[in-house]
Amino acid sequence: MNTLHPSLSRREMITRGAQAVAAGFLGSAYAAETKAAASETLVQQLYGSMDEAQRKTLCFGWSDPRRLRVDNNWHITPQKIRDVLKADQQELVREIFDKLHSDEYKSEVWRQFDQDNKGDGGFGSASIALFGEPGTSQFEFVLTGRHCTRRCDGDSEKGAAFGGPIFYGHAAQGFNEKPDHPGNAYWYQAKRANEVFQALDGKQREAALLAESRDEDGNDTVKLTGKTSGLEGLRLSDMSSDQKGLVKKVIADLLKPFRQSEAEESMKYIEAGGFDNLHMAFYKNQDVGKDGVWDVWQIEGPNMIWFFRGDPHVHCWAHIRAPKAA
Repeated sequence: MNTLHPSLSRREMITRGAQAVAAGFLGSAYAAETKAAASETLVQQLYGSMDEAQRKTLCFGWSDPRRLRVDNNWHITPQKIRDVLKADQQELVREIFDKLHSDEYKSEVWRQFDQDNKGDGGFGSASIALFGEPGTSQFEFVLTGRHCTRRCDGDSEKGAAFGGPIFYGHAAQGFNEKPDHPGNAYWYQAKRANEVFQALDGKQREAALLAESRDEDGNDTVKLTGKTSGLEGLRLSDMSSDQKGLVKKVIADLLKPFRQSEAEESMKYIEAGGFDNLHMAFYKNQDVGKDGVWDVWQIEGPNMIWFFRGDPHVHCWAHIRAPKAA
């Protein structure tokens, strides 16, 4: 499993020492803020460490269309980080990625990333790009690889949770997983979603259970409609309060791998879009093992989509934004 080295690097010791001094002057609120903004701070450090050749290769304008692209297996630049970044810079990238995830769940994220990218050389096979200028009010860092699109933007992309659409997934024991998806880092999310289906009555199940899911096609997979009704599946306004409570647990599980600030922003936007406007759908024609445990499902509202495709292995697409003003 890839984790941060237990012994601190000289750079990290200096950084933490400076933060400790600042915390002494400004108090615990500053310390909490620097911890919360650690990934953004590290992106700025990475940018400052780059030479001219690296910036020419990895840094682009804010309006570059690649900035908000999402996909399941891609490289945002053709250069892999092992080929373009020095060892200490690669360690910075590791820390940025690490701190985008919750302390509770980051070990599973690393396990997934290591397993899925092992054949291409591990973490060094990932690619990155920086858009705008880190340290200003307009910048975004993007890391990509197999089953990975992650972002860090310091809220530069206004009204977008995670800085824009993201992707995560896992093929734990081969391309075609068994019905119970043994070893999959994210299958727990589908198990929780199936608790919702089991709680539905016959009429509700009829509305929620559809035939085929949406296609996977890059950004079109998570294109937001703005609709409050007429989306696929059962509308949450047609659920009981207990059933809605189960859906809230699903959303909490979806957000579990990510840092608290991203989870809180996501929930703020979901609630602003209207919890009763969400729809939940399951897809019977993509049932691995034909066991009635639905491997493919989604939650969609006017300003969010979280699409879980567990056939033949797990792909998860997410896009959450602030609702558009009326």
